[in-house]
Amino acid sequence: MMSSRIAASAALFATVLGGELAHADETVYLDDRSGPTELVKSLYNAVSRQEYARAWDYFGETKPAADFSSFTSGYEGTRRVEVKIGNVASEGAAGSTFYYIPVAVISVAADGSQNVFAGCYTARSVNPQIQEPPFRPLHLEQGSLLPVDTLFDASVPAACPDAPVPEPENALLQQAKAAFAATHADCDTQMVPEGEEEPKSYTIPFRYRWDEDSDPMREARLVRFFCIAGAYNLKHIYYLQIDDEELRELHFATPDLDVRYVDDNSNEEVDSVSVAGFLADGQLVNSSFDEATLSITAHSLWRGMGDASSTGLWIFRNGAFSLVKYEVDASYDGQINPQTVVDYDTAP
Repeated sequence: MMSSRIAASAALFATVLGGELAHADETVYLDDRSGPTELVKSLYNAVSRQEYARAWDYFGETKPAADFSSFTSGYEGTRRVEVKIGNVASEGAAGSTFYYIPVAVISVAADGSQNVFAGCYTARSVNPQIQEPPFRPLHLEQGSLLPVDTLFDASVPAACPDAPVPEPENALLQQAKAAFAATHADCDTQMVPEGEEEPKSYTIPFRYRWDEDSDPMREARLVRFFCIAGAYNLKHIYYLQIDDEELRELHFATPDLDVRYVDDNSNEEVDSVSVAGFLADGQLVNSSFDEATLSITAHSLWRGMGDASSTGLWIFRNGAFSLVKYEVDASYDGQINPQTVVDYDTAP
């Protein structure tokens, strides 16, 4: 039987959803169940393209309407819908992970009138390792949207009513986990090395350059997530929050190397290594944060024996991580002989 919450929101759901763009042929196909944010975006994408069976199937056993005919008939008169998604909360229970997804939508009718709705979806992912056929992918369990008078950009709920309330000291970590899950579905969350199951969190007391010595210390929070492992390299992603500012994902300045070899057919002897410019890298390889020196070191092995590699050092100062040193060993000669291509002041 359909729950009262689903029944109450079914008509609204049908009225609101009309597609992110005006016509199906203008919307690029998106079918992504890798995370809760991607799932909700795929739901709206399916409706945008008038692929109602696909939209219907994103829900589990509890559907958003009494039957499929009612579900599809509710879309008449809606020309376009845009969606914004807030910070997703999650909790585990009995082999499942539940996600609480705050959303706001703005619907544009065929006559040009607009309405804003806000509410939450709940999604569920059953542990794939304990399932038997038929397999149940990540799906929506329920949704509840209500009309609001606020502007669309300010209408996303801060949290869902049923979402777990994190302990104050863990609130930032929960926020970082939600951001990571929402934006890094490409990371491998199944094959996680031992010791990398939970993100690493660090507190960094500091002052800006313009702060007085008598001013209270500021606080930065650094969070490191494991992303993916290769044969001999681990890749990490970092997030940073300073005081009460917005949490942000970090990208690190990295040299764009121009490596020339003496023999074009061999990479054993290096002729020259120069820096052609700088890139912004969102993933650091074999990285670690040193709380004593307030620095992040990354060491990327170009092959397993370690004779070719690159090593970077970023120091936290004035509220940001600055690249201060970068070494490159570009010769595949069996020897460890790096050369420095970037060398700035390393004082924090």
